[in-house]
Amino acid sequence: MTDPLPTEHRDVVVVGASAGGVEALRALVGGLPPGYSGCLLVVLHIPRASPSALPGILSRSGPLPAAYARDGDPLLGGRIYIAPPDHHLLLIDGHLRLTRGPAENGHRPAIDPLFRSAARAAGRRAIGVILSGSRDDGAAGLAAVATAGGATIVQDPEDAITAWMPRAALDQVKPDHVVPAAELGPLLAEITAADLPAVPDHTVDPLLGAELAISDLIPIHTDQFAAPAGYGCPDCGGSLFLMEDKVIPRFRCRVGHAWSPESLLDEQTAALESALWLALRALEEKAALSRRMATGRAGAATGAQFHAMADDAESAGAAIRRLIARLAPTVSPDPATPEVR
Repeated sequence: MTDPLPTEHRDVVVVGASAGGVEALRALVGGLPPGYSGCLLVVLHIPRASPSALPGILSRSGPLPAAYARDGDPLLGGRIYIAPPDHHLLLIDGHLRLTRGPAENGHRPAIDPLFRSAARAAGRRAIGVILSGSRDDGAAGLAAVATAGGATIVQDPEDAITAWMPRAALDQVKPDHVVPAAELGPLLAEITAADLPAVPDHTVDPLLGAELAISDLIPIHTDQFAAPAGYGCPDCGGSLFLMEDKVIPRFRCRVGHAWSPESLLDEQTAALESALWLALRALEEKAALSRRMATGRAGAATGAQFHAMADDAESAGAAIRRLIARLAPTVSPDPATPEVR
């Protein structure tokens, strides 16, 4: 069995990826040297009910064995732990924790809970890595790693298949390194081999602890430490609260669903479009029924009245079609990442 991790090096690597992330992860693990002493904890956004071939893909791509994380296992060096579908992966007291806590930015597993847990549990030993993906998932988590004194790495957006996630991280955090995916493995080996820099320990942010507790399904309600934001949660419809983070503002509902500003705006756009389609369907049904009633009426005045009602409904429907055409998400859509099998 591999020995437990030492404590004098940066050897706890947390990696977040979404659309286009499989290719970046392959390049990362393929660049690791044999005998790499650190461990990798990986979150890839995938559909919650979808089987994943990622453990086999990463095991074949590099020298370290990869497997789904198991709840309660101790963290060991020389391993790759992957968040299984529909479960957040957390690091708590040197052990892996799997939970079905509230989704973040519509995802479970999500990147930010893992990064926050590593920031709290590993502190300066943590290395946060953001890879290809859409929206701004992972930016807040990477900021937590940086605040705790850990190292931060972002895939070069020009190298990423989907550049939104790396760009969002660069907008919010000044990372220690920005490199192509092919250079990530050697860079991680170099960082892990070096001694920890002699800097004082960072104080633990109480907000970080509260958000980690929510991800671990501990009954802490957001309204205990955040102010109302005036928006509704796209997941459950509850009121959202503004998290007064010093680096990146974000929103949580009472039961813990979390949203970054970009992701929330995209979900609001999707909800608005859905409402407009419902309105368009109702108007078209009204127009069709009005035309039918007009043709069955003997009186000219009554027939004209129903034709006018149909004209009004069709005119309103045309206006709604124009509104739908103008709607667009703030960033590119985040489709389920196709996996290479």
